[in-house]
Amino acid sequence: MGKVRDRLRVPPEKLKRRGNDIPFDFSTTEEISVIENFIGQERARRALDFGLRIKGPGYNIYMAGPSGTGRTTFARRMAEEVGRSGPVPWDWVYVHNFKDREKPKAITLPPGKGAEFREAMRNMIEELKKEIPRVFAGEEFEKLKGRVLEEFYAHTNELYQELEEFARNEQFAISKTATGLASVPLVNGQPVSQEEYENLPEEVKEDIQVRNRRVQEKMNETMRRYRELERRTKAIISDLERQVGRSAIEPLLNEVRKRFEEYPQVLEYLQEVEEDLIDNLDIFTEKEEPQNPMAFFRRFNRMNIFSRYQVNLLVDNSQTRGQPVIEERNPTFSRLFGAIEYEGEFGVLSTDFTKLKRGAIHAANGGYLILQAADLLKSPMVWDTLKRTLRNREGVIESIFRNLNLGGAVTLEPDPIPIDLKVILIGDHYLYHLLYKYDEDFRKLFKIKVDFDTETARSEETVKQYAAFVASACRRYNLPPFRHDAVAKVIEFSSRLAEDQLKMSALFGRIEEIVIEAATWAQREGADVVQAEFVERAIQERDYRSNRLEMRLHEAILDGTIMIDTEGEVVGQVNGLGVYALGDYIFGRPSRITARTYLGEKGVINIERESRLSGQIHDKGVLTLSGYLGGQYAQDKPLTLSASLGFEQLYGIIEGDSASSAELFALLSSLSGLPIDQGIAVTGSVNQKGEIQPVGGVNYKIEGFFKVCKDRGLTGTQGVIIPCQNVRNLMLSDEVIEAVKENKFHIWAISHVDEGIEILTGVPAGKRQKNGRFPAGTVHYLVDRRLKEWSRLRRPKDKEEKSKAGNVAGSRKGKADES
Repeated sequence: MGKVRDRLRVPPEKLKRRGNDIPFDFSTTEEISVIENFIGQERARRALDFGLRIKGPGYNIYMAGPSGTGRTTFARRMAEEVGRSGPVPWDWVYVHNFKDREKPKAITLPPGKGAEFREAMRNMIEELKKEIPRVFAGEEFEKLKGRVLEEFYAHTNELYQELEEFARNEQFAISKTATGLASVPLVNGQPVSQEEYENLPEEVKEDIQVRNRRVQEKMNETMRRYRELERRTKAIISDLERQVGRSAIEPLLNEVRKRFEEYPQVLEYLQEVEEDLIDNLDIFTEKEEPQNPMAFFRRFNRMNIFSRYQVNLLVDNSQTRGQPVIEERNPTFSRLFGAIEYEGEFGVLSTDFTKLKRGAIHAANGGYLILQAADLLKSPMVWDTLKRTLRNREGVIESIFRNLNLGGAVTLEPDPIPIDLKVILIGDHYLYHLLYKYDEDFRKLFKIKVDFDTETARSEETVKQYAAFVASACRRYNLPPFRHDAVAKVIEFSSRLAEDQLKMSALFGRIEEIVIEAATWAQREGADVVQAEFVERAIQERDYRSNRLEMRLHEAILDGTIMIDTEGEVVGQVNGLGVYALGDYIFGRPSRITARTYLGEKGVINIERESRLSGQIHDKGVLTLSGYLGGQYAQDKPLTLSASLGFEQLYGIIEGDSASSAELFALLSSLSGLPIDQGIAVTGSVNQKGEIQPVGGVNYKIEGFFKVCKDRGLTGTQGVIIPCQNVRNLMLSDEVIEAVKENKFHIWAISHVDEGIEILTGVPAGKRQKNGRFPAGTVHYLVDRRLKEWSRLRRPKDKEEKSKAGNVAGSRKGKADES
């Protein structure tokens, strides 16, 4: 047994790969240049570079990977790098639609021209506010208008004189009243009052009435001619005002036309502006009347009319260099797709084109838009709208009320803007697989997958890049520099995160946290340089902040509440090792696994499965044990066995097959009657051939059992059995390594069940000989003998059951013959 243990013992130098195994060429990180590129991620880099450059609909990008790997920063930097050489997208503006105010027009202009157009229109209107009142107050306009009015008054007088002369001939006078003109009869050249009229003879009154009808007809004709004259005069004055107004407007408007003569949409819009300005010249000449109660409403109306001529600069790329890269961290509906804002007008919500606000899709149009998938999917409306936008390739600014079918205030239907952008969606692998499986649109729209890895190869190049990363973090957060030994500790921590001596973690968020915390401990101690001890302190303190539950369980083991033996020997009992993950904290702890075997044919019973506390993978591991037992011992006899396996004092769900080898050792111990050394714990999966397979969390498992043994007192014979494939995953604490060096604790690496059972029992496993038997006294011999005994004990019972079955069948046959 001693030879097997010595042969399979893992030497101390293989229990951890030191961070300084590759020599550093610096003393502190002050001597290192900051890193510009990301460490590793070559697959992701190639995929993202291809996705950013490929053209065509549907080639949007999904970056899949865990949080903390720098996905967002990686995406932003690469997009900026690729977009830097791309064309700058054009500006977009919205203007008033003079034919249908509820459908604002969208106009696109070269970068910078949008702001120029907005300022040109603003300046033109301000100039017109001065110029139009000036020309209308000018002497020339007053003269022209005076001539027209003089002519009107002259014609009016002629009409009145003609009417008066006609009335006099009919012995009537014309008088002016508040309601218009009235005819008054004359008798002997004098007006007749109503009383006098009533006293006149009937024939005289009849004559007056006849003449009055002729006068009324003449008056009606005169009024008709007057109204026609008035209408014609107003039209002449209106034409005059329009000519004068146009003479004031055209020079200023032509200046704008000349600056934008290459853009037909602008010229068409300016033509509509000119006609509308001429139709609304009164807003420029209307005088304020503060004492008038209607002055406020008139002023408000003027402001509304003036707002027609504004230009709503939706997208301004005047300062953009290359293709824009926009990261929207709060992708709500309005922030992503734009919004129509409202304001109260006399108790009613109103809006116009000036209240159209851009969204991230408009800002990123022509470039790249970076979004977090989890945030985006919190609102199905946002996700559906984004897919529709990418599918139709146009951005529509909609009212949120209309999108939700809630009705609401009167809204606008602005022109949609053509969208040509590439969306970079960032999320985890699980979300990618869900979307790919259940959302057909996702498969069509996000054809490029960028798979972000959690680890990178540990090479001389990547170690140097890691050192540069530490230097970059120090300068970014104004931290003291790291000495070379502190950088080595960071690299060791990275390999432990990766659980691989040949790899380093790509979870740079976690690495950066350790750098910041180590620097903080150094500053608290007044150190100018961060040394290795401060990195170690940061890791220890970080664990201490999160290990409350671990310590409670550890205390329960030490005081015997949770029963774990670390000395002595017991048949059918072994210490298995499990891992617990509590958020960002992971720890290992031992669990007692027991097996009881007895005569029967039920096979191996998993107590956890029967009590519904076993996961599917654990069930598979237990079922694998039956395959091993059958293949090893049931080649010459039926497997007559009933066995129960259980994890003692565990009441939650048990998942994984890393305890299957420990369960097999407990079974073999119970069947052979050989006790297992309780100072040894086991982890490892087993297949039906008895080969040991690697497992995860091996460092936490070893350290969890070591803590129990250390606090109870190391005996020098204690240790942990692990799969040989897991040796490369060992990044153990210095405390464990020191105990191994002093032969107070041991790590054994095995590849087969036979090696493990020999270490645990101290008895050779035994190999099947040519005669089909195992050597006497070996583990397999004792197990095989026990199974043969049970098989012999079972045969008489089988014969008895067969005899009874034959008698029953014969009886049934006799009855059938009688019938």
